Amino acid sequence: MNSRISTPRVHAAVAQAETETERAARPRHEFAMAFTSSPRGARLARRLVSHRLDAWGHPYGGRVNDTLTLITAELAANAVRHGRVAGRDFHLRLTHGTDTLRVEVTDTRTERLPVLSGPAPQGDAESGRGLLIVAGLASRWAVAPREGAPGKTVWAELCLT
Repeated sequence: MNSRISTPRVHAAVAQAETETERAARPRHEFAMAFTSSPRGARLARRLVSHRLDAWGHPYGGRVNDTLTLITAELAANAVRHGRVAGRDFHLRLTHGTDTLRVEVTDTRTERLPVLSGPAPQGDAESGRGLLIVAGLASRWAVAPREGAPGKTVWAELCLT
């Protein structure tokens, strides 16, 4: 008598479908790096994002590269100016999905959350327009608590379709 239990083929098909779904949700490309919380670190983050986008098929000077590079510049500048904690870096993550590019900038300052409310800066004010620019250029953006440590992540997505 054979007491071996066989797994129905349906389970194998479901497992295969889940794998394909997970594979489709995974980014095609990913870049992540920590930068010093300084103007130099913010500038390097912007330049490396532009370089990486070019390598991924979004050439320098093109709409996608210019737009996401500007979004990155604003988020990185905010992380340095408003999210800086002495001796701690900010982190950048760039992902390229099937039809979306996403940039995430994480800093270690929990108590200073960005808000997009109130009147826009008037006249010759030197700051206060960064998130207005991000909101105008990005398809979506938001702020989320940092996972596993104090801080926050500000992310923005750009739809490619």
